[in-house]
Amino acid sequence: MKAIVYTKYGGPEVLHLKEVDKPAPMDNEILVKVHAVSINDWDWGKLDGKSLFNRLLSGLWKPKHKILGSDIAGRVEVVGKNVKRFQPGDEVYGDLSGKWGGFAEYVCADEMALAIKPANMSFEEAAAIPQAAMLAVQGLIDIGRLQQGQKLLINGAGGGVGTFALQIAKLYGAEVTVVDSTAKLNMLQSMGAAHGIDYTKEDFTSSTQRYDLILDVKTNRPVLRYLRALNENGIYATVGGSISRLLEILLLQPFISIFSKKKLSIVVLKPNKDLHYMNELFMAGKVKPVIDGHYNLEDVPHAFRVFGKADHKGKMVISVRNMNSI
Repeated sequence: MKAIVYTKYGGPEVLHLKEVDKPAPMDNEILVKVHAVSINDWDWGKLDGKSLFNRLLSGLWKPKHKILGSDIAGRVEVVGKNVKRFQPGDEVYGDLSGKWGGFAEYVCADEMALAIKPANMSFEEAAAIPQAAMLAVQGLIDIGRLQQGQKLLINGAGGGVGTFALQIAKLYGAEVTVVDSTAKLNMLQSMGAAHGIDYTKEDFTSSTQRYDLILDVKTNRPVLRYLRALNENGIYATVGGSISRLLEILLLQPFISIFSKKKLSIVVLKPNKDLHYMNELFMAGKVKPVIDGHYNLEDVPHAFRVFGKADHKGKMVISVRNMNSI
């Protein structure tokens, strides 16, 4: 089978289309013929290997997992003898974080990592959902306790997490302010954002405006600046960012809770927990993934270059089709 493989850390230039062995499922696994896979920040972090934390997880000197890609959608081809939830032919999707292997024609997955794909959801739409939508739901609802009429700010709103969060927040009746580049603000406001802030021209933490909830996709400012932008009982939730900023939050949060009612939280992803909820929203026409461009498996290195520049809108999804031998 064909797959995008990397054997050393670096930029998109270390990604190569190669012929590799087709995997065989274990007793509790499913072999999935991949139809679509999306790019996540975690893929980028595992690719460049600049973070010591990522290297400790992925291999100190070289990557242990040679094929990236966690958010996949496809059709079940073979099931292990202990699999109960699926059968060959089922259309499925889910987040394979920890196992990876999605940038390939086939991948093996634990049955608990997958859900049935609704018939009216395309494979590309399905691959856009798992990680980004779970972070949005868990940040807004599980941690943020979002309520009608609250003022919400989404920092870095133009990507996958942000576009899902904006749509979900509108369902809750929140007043949403989005922060991103000039090129993405028109799209976000057409999706229902009440206010848009161009981060290249204005720093929202220096404004007099205060928010009940901040969902941060970037985590690129000191903690105390975020606190200044919160209301008295406000909540700040980050879904990721630099390790140094995340450590800052972990270290300061206990002390801040002593002197303030404001809360700081890091969203620890619970993979696939809310896929059924997203299925319900999608089938009701309430949420639709925003997908940037059209890419095939051989285009993955180029897609990563675009992703690394943060020029994409919504999710970058790769369509995986049958390919002739190299």
